[in-house]
Amino acid sequence: MSVPDYMQCAEDHQTLLVVVQPIGIVPEESFFRIYKRISAVSQVNVRDSQRVLYIRYRHHYPPENNEWGDFQTHRKVVGLITITECSSAKEWPQTFEKFHLQKEMYGSTLYDSRLFVFGLQGEIAEQPRTDVAFYPSYDECETVEKRIEDFIESLFIVLESKRLDRATDKSGDKIPLLCVPFEKKDFVGLDTDSRHYKKRCQGRMRKHVGDLCLQAGMLQDSLVHYHMAVELLRSVNDFLWLGAALEGLCSASVIYHYPGGTGGKVGPRRAQGGSLSAEAGNRHRPGAQEVLIDPGALTSNGINADTSAEIGRAKNCLSPEDIIEKYKEAISYYGKYKNAGVIELEACVKAVRVLAIQKRSMEASEFLQNAVYINLRQLSEEEKIQRYSILSELYECIGFHRKSAFFKRIAAMQCAAPSIPEPGWRACYKLLLETLPGYSLSLDPQDFSKGTHRGWAAVQMRLLHELVYASRRMGNPALCVRHLSFLLQTMLDFLSDQEKKDVTQSLESYTAKCPGTMEVITLPDGLKLPPVPFTKLPIVKSVKLLNLPTSLRPHKVKSLLGQNVSTKSPFIYSPIIAHSRGEERNKKIDFQWVQGDVCEVQLMVYNPMPFELRVENMGLLTTGVEFESLPAALSLPAESGLYPVTLVGVPQTTGQITVNGYHTSVFGVFSDCLLDHLPGVKTNGCTVEVIPALPRVQISTSLPRSAHTLQPSSGDEISTNVSVQLYNGETQQLIIKLENIGTEPLEKLEVTAKTVTKEKLYGDFLSWNLEDTLCQFPLKPGKIATFTVNIKVKLDFSCQENLLQDLSDDGISVSGLPLSSPFRQVVKPRVETKPLNPQESSKVGDFSHVKKQVKMLISKCVSFGPLALLIRHQLILQHRKHDCSIGKVLKNY
Repeated sequence: MSVPDYMQCAEDHQTLLVVVQPIGIVPEESFFRIYKRISAVSQVNVRDSQRVLYIRYRHHYPPENNEWGDFQTHRKVVGLITITECSSAKEWPQTFEKFHLQKEMYGSTLYDSRLFVFGLQGEIAEQPRTDVAFYPSYDECETVEKRIEDFIESLFIVLESKRLDRATDKSGDKIPLLCVPFEKKDFVGLDTDSRHYKKRCQGRMRKHVGDLCLQAGMLQDSLVHYHMAVELLRSVNDFLWLGAALEGLCSASVIYHYPGGTGGKVGPRRAQGGSLSAEAGNRHRPGAQEVLIDPGALTSNGINADTSAEIGRAKNCLSPEDIIEKYKEAISYYGKYKNAGVIELEACVKAVRVLAIQKRSMEASEFLQNAVYINLRQLSEEEKIQRYSILSELYECIGFHRKSAFFKRIAAMQCAAPSIPEPGWRACYKLLLETLPGYSLSLDPQDFSKGTHRGWAAVQMRLLHELVYASRRMGNPALCVRHLSFLLQTMLDFLSDQEKKDVTQSLESYTAKCPGTMEVITLPDGLKLPPVPFTKLPIVKSVKLLNLPTSLRPHKVKSLLGQNVSTKSPFIYSPIIAHSRGEERNKKIDFQWVQGDVCEVQLMVYNPMPFELRVENMGLLTTGVEFESLPAALSLPAESGLYPVTLVGVPQTTGQITVNGYHTSVFGVFSDCLLDHLPGVKTNGCTVEVIPALPRVQISTSLPRSAHTLQPSSGDEISTNVSVQLYNGETQQLIIKLENIGTEPLEKLEVTAKTVTKEKLYGDFLSWNLEDTLCQFPLKPGKIATFTVNIKVKLDFSCQENLLQDLSDDGISVSGLPLSSPFRQVVKPRVETKPLNPQESSKVGDFSHVKKQVKMLISKCVSFGPLALLIRHQLILQHRKHDCSIGKVLKNY
């Protein structure tokens, strides 16, 4: 036997093997459609008994394996079902001849056979036959299941007769020696009358009868026969058959202890053996069709239908621990024979499945390690792939995930071996994908942003490179780009500087043919590869939404002339402070954006690459309102520090807008990077209100700008400064021009004045008339409106001694007073006067009349107010020729 069955499990020892094969040209889809219906009839109940028959179907079975049927009867093909198409009566003889040729292939072991013919109608199809069933088409074959039930009933009758015939003690008759194929030449010339030879024959026959009892649903009988066979074969050192008897004993015990099976099949099997497990015997596998077989046909010959209750005892069954020990012993006996490598390998697989049920992983790994080193014949590449795949599945069953991934990766590499004329790169790629969980690797980049890195990065990078290579050999550049992007994004911290350059160069060469996108890639088997955004190229440390420039910030409309109304809300204290990053990002910002105005978001970014990083098409991702993002391009130096980047855009509608992230194009890969997927990003909130578009007005005046800039009283005010020089009592006009430079009409205009001075003003310092101006409102975009402001200076200087300057020779003349913006104080030095002639001064006599006159004039001027300055000036001119200092006189008053 050269072809191992890696799907073998302990409970397969109780099954009858039926081969289902096509004859001639049969569409594959049609064949497997009928095969599925046939294989559904896999569990059979014997009427008036708790005995259960199990059928194992195969659509392909090597004939050389059938030669080991005497060694283990579950390897023997006992039933053959063939499916063929026949469209005319002329083709029928040839078709029936092919059926007989197919039977001859397994003729030595067959109990019965059936032929299902589709498409043939007429006289031939109407003839009643036992072994042939005719159906008009694949859709009109309702009785297929019923035919299979009758077929299994015939198999049971033959099986039961063979069991009884072999189990009957025939005194005086020689018991034939059962042999495996490679033993026949070794027994030529042996003394068949020796006691040793007879014990060998008895032991092998007992083991063979135990197999038949197990297949016939008599679990307790099989346990008795296996025990007897073990004792006989051990006494004659018949190690190969002793191993088979021990394995049979283990299989029967496994069936008793684990009625649900060990092969991972759907639904539990029915337990057998009467008193061994009466409760389990009432269960059957759901979904499997059952057939009731009446064993009464055999009772006419005096054959007892079921003697298991009389013979069997529960003590014959091995304990779960003993099962493994007996498996080890049996495998050690198989290992003594080079030609029993397949038997040894399958026994290891069966033991591993039992240990997996018992959750004894370390012992199971020892059996698997032994199976790896079992030397079989020169296997084909396909058989090697199957062997490594099954080893991978078994390691997965016992929880050795990394070991499982190791063997599956070997199987993947075997698919593309140099010795294969046409390498199976698709199969290689599929198996490589299945190895990812074993290496703690996922194709979802979000799994790598949740915490610390898991797994061996070096092995993971090697596996990703193999996925890229397999994708390229498959001719799928989109897969190459996706896997390279994933490698660069998730393994960036583990790549050397040279590896970073090599990966990016390969990525750019692939994206030149197929740019990377944010679309999900769906593979033919349905697996979906999520997009890979480059959140690390560049790395974003903080996101900050910026307020509009001062001149563009919206202000709440309130009457300038009315009084402010307080709209205070009740204060509610809560000790609960939300520290969630998502809540922080959804926090509403206290300023507003305006529809149609350019808005800004500042990002602090960092380039982790050892070379200059070019980022193209970088813009904002938003939700809530329609937003026009204005993309930007930037170039970051190698391993730069934090670098500020400002992204801009224009909201087109109003409402709540949330900045969710940004999009980039790096190395030809387009990425949508969401802030929720960026760990450790600081933000001041990402939700802001967008209000409707507002009018924008530009103000200009007829006066020159002031050289002195005055700070506004509050930060929200927009100010401009102009200067004017006026004498007290002088009047000047200020023309203010309003131009609507926005897109919305200017509907309302209010003007108010605020004067800051310590002096008393007479009349209106600033006055205007808006009637003509308001007639132009609403002011449409692009239009200009003007109005005039009259500036009139009337100040009261009474009782302000500090304003009376020293009028001596080195004094100054006052030409203006300090006023609030937009006016200012301007002072001029007085023109120096020549000193008085001493001769003239000597002529001056008594000045008391001058003092009295000045005092009288000033006392009168006090009542006149603003005329005091003019009178003072005239007094100085009139009395300059006198020697006395008029300034000192005035100062006294």
